[in-house]
Amino acid sequence: MSTHASLSAAADERKARLAKLKSLKRKAPDDPSDIEPSAQEDDRESSSTPDVSRLYLSGRNFDAETKGPKLGFELNPAENQVTLEAKAAELAERTKAEAAAAEAADKPLDLFKLQPKKPNWDLKRDLDKKLEVLNVRTENAIARLVRERIEHAQKEARKKAGASTGELEPTDKDGEVVGMEGAMLAEAMREREREDEADREREMGDEELV
Repeated sequence: MSTHASLSAAADERKARLAKLKSLKRKAPDDPSDIEPSAQEDDRESSSTPDVSRLYLSGRNFDAETKGPKLGFELNPAENQVTLEAKAAELAERTKAEAAAAEAADKPLDLFKLQPKKPNWDLKRDLDKKLEVLNVRTENAIARLVRERIEHAQKEARKKAGASTGELEPTDKDGEVVGMEGAMLAEAMREREREDEADREREMGDEELV
């Protein structure tokens, strides 16, 4: 019984405190005695001095309270016009770009990022011009040697065939043995590829030495 009585007493006390707080909250905004006199004077002064924005602006599109366009106002009057703000922003961007360029120009030169040309690049350029004629002559000489080697191999093949059978093998209209030209040409092409590979390796070795 004592426990039940103590719980009911605590509940009643809590309800009384809540009711007192509610009454204080209701009384605070309606009671003029609680308002400080300084706040009343400030309200009086603010009401006596009119707002400048309300005097000189029509308020048709501009909201003086929010200091911006009213809701529903979509067309900007300064659109497609050169305004002072746009000029200032453009000038600021230009100044920033010029400052960045000047800062980049003032930076010291990074020697590790440079890739200088080889010391003999100009000599090699002049040598390539002089070698053009020599390369043509070299190509002609190689072609002549290949033809001579093919003709010599064909003659040897005809001699061997005539000695073994007593008669020459059938030839085509140019006098070449049938079936011999393809093999000789393939051998000549392989020889030419080996020579080109040797030349490339020699050039790479010269560049590494330089």
